[in-house]
Amino acid sequence: MTSISGTMALIVAAGSGSRAGGDIPKQYRIVGGKSVLAHAIDSLASYMPVQVVIGAGQEALYAAAIGDRPLPPPVIGGARRRDSVLAGLAVVTTERVFIHDAARPFVPAAVIDRLVAALDEAPGAIPGLPVVDTLALAGPPGPLGQALGGAIDRDTLLRIQTPQAFRTADIIAAHAAWPADREATDDAQVLRNAGGVVIVVAGDRALEKLTYESDFDRIGSTMTSRTGLGFDVHAFGGEGPLWLCGVSVPHERGLVGHSDADVPLHALTDALLGAAALGDIGDHFPPSDPRWKGASSGFFLQHAASLIIGLGGTIDHVDVTIICEKPKIGPFRDRMRDSIANLLRVDRSRVSVKATTTERLGFTGREEGIAAQAIATIRLGTLTE
Repeated sequence: MTSISGTMALIVAAGSGSRAGGDIPKQYRIVGGKSVLAHAIDSLASYMPVQVVIGAGQEALYAAAIGDRPLPPPVIGGARRRDSVLAGLAVVTTERVFIHDAARPFVPAAVIDRLVAALDEAPGAIPGLPVVDTLALAGPPGPLGQALGGAIDRDTLLRIQTPQAFRTADIIAAHAAWPADREATDDAQVLRNAGGVVIVVAGDRALEKLTYESDFDRIGSTMTSRTGLGFDVHAFGGEGPLWLCGVSVPHERGLVGHSDADVPLHALTDALLGAAALGDIGDHFPPSDPRWKGASSGFFLQHAASLIIGLGGTIDHVDVTIICEKPKIGPFRDRMRDSIANLLRVDRSRVSVKATTTERLGFTGREEGIAAQAIATIRLGTLTE
């Protein structure tokens, strides 16, 4: 999936999260090396601009949670969720808006695709899942527990998730028509109350909401470590520029390729895709497709990372080895690490860049081209499998 034009994501992160316990609101707690809020932002930011709504007094927590992500200043929300949504909608200028709860940190790309397609047919679209458990009414309490009441037909019910997608003008008008003395559990309810049609698309278990402490335990206990390998080669040709790890390196020749021929980023993209069992770079960006002619390899890497984040995963560490006689990599190593860290939105401590030669042996030894190999370690949860 590429960037979606005319759409903004509004992430509501103003709640106190008291049911989850802990010393800070749940959206600022750390899962897989970064905050719940940062996961939600990263899941959506690859496809559309993001605006976050936070609670009064949460400015310091917010700043620590998002790090150096280039986001607009947060909007301060209200006492109720609907107040926070209204505050956020006041700054939305795009034709369409995704309204998302920060407590759902992982947004699969496939769900975003389905919501975008549904908005072409209706003013609102939401993800939903069928109810698989038996449902029953609660009977009166007794000395040993609560009595069982009558069963409810689960075939008539859905579990509703976010992000919920709307045509902006329609959801703003619907909120204006909503009774001021009533609270809405979600924004789809508000649109339906105003007569708007809401389409339900297939949701995903990765969108499970974090509500209780046990939900955090569940995510941690179901994540498993995976490793992927990548390798790529490009020949020298032309005057350049020579791109390595997203850094333009001075050299008398560039590399030949359909894109910008950034060998180490290609290898790293394949390593990430391999770790998540999502094919290889050619599956996602075939060289026969003219759209990728001269494209920045940083986009390829960000796409692979966004797929992993969308599956509820986290990137733990990446290691790249550049194989060439020239140019010398040492003077540019720190800039390369910073470049990769910024593209993946991980701390620099999780990125390693090394270089070696083949002692004048083979095509790299003859200075005919550059090779690179990469390894990536990620964690994915079994919830998404």
